[in-house]
Amino acid sequence: MKADPKDQQRLLDLQAIDTALRQLAHRKKNLPEFAEVDGLTKVIGALEDERVRAEVDLDDLDRDIARLEREIDSVRQRHDRDRQRLDDGRLPARELTALEHEMVSLKRRQSELEDAELELMEKRETAQATLDAVDEKIASARARREGAEEKRDAALGEIAKEEEWKGQARRPLVADLPAELVALYEKVGAALVQHGRCGSCRIELFGADRARVKAAPADEVVRCEECRCIMVRTAESGL
Repeated sequence: MKADPKDQQRLLDLQAIDTALRQLAHRKKNLPEFAEVDGLTKVIGALEDERVRAEVDLDDLDRDIARLEREIDSVRQRHDRDRQRLDDGRLPARELTALEHEMVSLKRRQSELEDAELELMEKRETAQATLDAVDEKIASARARREGAEEKRDAALGEIAKEEEWKGQARRPLVADLPAELVALYEKVGAALVQHGRCGSCRIELFGADRARVKAAPADEVVRCEECRCIMVRTAESGL
């Protein structure tokens, strides 16, 4: 293939743009903010699971406390009824004695239930503190994730701008070059021959291969025998 040496040299500008675009694509794919957001999302998921367990524990305690309160209320009402019967003074002595014993037992039962309720209330206070602490951790992790998402989006925006700028520079360059030369470049790429080395694979030219490249006319499109890219020759080529 023949191509004006100046057009061949302009392939280096095109290659530089495409290299920058590949670097931007790699950078976009591997932004540290992606890993940070993913990591925080996993942390939040684990904390939300922990929150569910804390809520279950709290609900269980609330249910047990409510049950004890009903029992205490029932015992208290029964004790009040017995007190009313005792105060009426119209029961036989034997029944009065039995009623007094029952009232003592009810009072003892009420005290036991109230002690049990107090213990559960203390456990509930601890469970509530655990839930509150988990909620704080979730809020903090969500705030950090939101910050990471903002940084990610800002970085993606900057990359998009750079990609657009590079694309704007690439389009007229491609349009101004011979279509056949561009088609070959799109397949194999281009690199400067510098100090007798291919700029793509970095292999030094020796013997017949070096002589081949050196003897080729300036408008001949020469390709590397190793990596097959277009070798662009300039005064820096050292041939």
